[in-house]
Amino acid sequence: MIESIYISGVATFGSDAETLEGLSQFNYIFGANGTGKTTISRIIANEEEYSNCSMNWRGGAKLQPLVYNRDFVEKNFEQSTELKGIFTLGEKNVETIKKIDETKREIGELNKKIENLSNNLQGEDGTGGKKGELVSLEEEFKSKCWKQKQKHDENFKGAFEGYRNSSENFKNKILQESDSNKATLKDLDDLEKKAETVFGPTPTLEPSIPAIEGDAILAHESNLILKKRVIGKDDVDIAAMIKKLGNSDWVRAGITYYEENDMICPFCQKPTNEAFAQSLNEFFDETFEADTKVIDDLFTNYKTDSERLRQQLDSIITNPSKFLDVEKLKAEKDLLDSKVSSNIQRLELKKKEPSQVVELESLSNIISKIKDLIASANVSIAEHNEVVENIKKERHDLTAQVWKYLLEIELKDDLVDYKRRKNDLSEAIDSMEKKIAQVKAEKRKKEIELRELEKQTTSIQPTIDGINSILSSFGFQGFSIAKSDDHRFSR
Repeated sequence: MIESIYISGVATFGSDAETLEGLSQFNYIFGANGTGKTTISRIIANEEEYSNCSMNWRGGAKLQPLVYNRDFVEKNFEQSTELKGIFTLGEKNVETIKKIDETKREIGELNKKIENLSNNLQGEDGTGGKKGELVSLEEEFKSKCWKQKQKHDENFKGAFEGYRNSSENFKNKILQESDSNKATLKDLDDLEKKAETVFGPTPTLEPSIPAIEGDAILAHESNLILKKRVIGKDDVDIAAMIKKLGNSDWVRAGITYYEENDMICPFCQKPTNEAFAQSLNEFFDETFEADTKVIDDLFTNYKTDSERLRQQLDSIITNPSKFLDVEKLKAEKDLLDSKVSSNIQRLELKKKEPSQVVELESLSNIISKIKDLIASANVSIAEHNEVVENIKKERHDLTAQVWKYLLEIELKDDLVDYKRRKNDLSEAIDSMEKKIAQVKAEKRKKEIELRELEKQTTSIQPTIDGINSILSSFGFQGFSIAKSDDHRFSR
């Protein structure tokens, strides 16, 4: 049955398509002359001749149209130019009629098969059946893919470039990557961290952090002078007394006042002799002075080296690299400053009292931690600079790794289920379409047979024989009917 007719660009119909829809088994079309009634009947009779027009048959099963209109009359009831008012119709053969009826029945059964298969394939309205299930599957999987795009879009805009504005394109990209992606699977944290550099604004090279000079100050900690009791000469006559009293540092401090006070003792205020002055000078001999100088130099160098180290750290903290853990470095520097101040106080004591044994607080662990912080930052800087140098390749590799993560972590189960279901539906659809094509081909053969049978029913020879038999029975011997040259009528 015809469900709708689309007409455009023929006879009185313009280029904008007109539609006859909602048609039932019986339809009545009426209108004034020239409104297109005959045109509609012609389209029904020979749809193939009207390229801009089409008809929709229920279930996709096209029936053989039989149209009785002016064209049919002209083709089948053409009036003889030789015998005005005479029309000739053929006599139908009984056997041929039976074959025609059987062929029409078979064509009807084939139409029902086509309709049933079409309904299973795409439903009565063209949106159901197996094709409808496939459409629903595609929409379902597309939605799952798009949800992942929205979830990771903020971090992976660069990887999704070109697919961020179309859920259909994004889904197709997922399917494409599932067949070709050979990237290494990475953790999400690693991908997000790398994306900040690779997909962010075009990065620039970062300078490395200079190494700190910590070896010099650490070397001072093992200076032997720190544990040496620096006192005067043992064989001087006053040495025994000074050692007994343990006041060499006190005596040495008083020498300056003794010399400035014209050799009068700065403590008891009594005059002394040359022998006493000589004993003092001999007690604090060249060895003593040399050791004292070592202590003075150690004090000066420690202050210089520690100040240089602190200035280096201050410079690093003031202009920190984005790859450096500045807060940890500040904490280590505060601890360093505290220990350096304590050590300077101990060196001041050693300088004032050379006979004292002094031990400096070691800076080894602190300096080691600071070096580790700087080394770690420099490793990250080197990696960053390598990325900058190879940004194009890095972006390509990271993009592939992002899609790999979606395939293997986020959508793995969904992808397996989608491909399995799609394969099953595609096989079913392909089988149905092939079956419909086979049935349609069989129907076309039957329609050809039907046309040939119908041609046989239009023969006028039986009519000629019948009339001549009647004429003969009435005694007409010199008159008979013969077939015309064009075989369409007799004469």
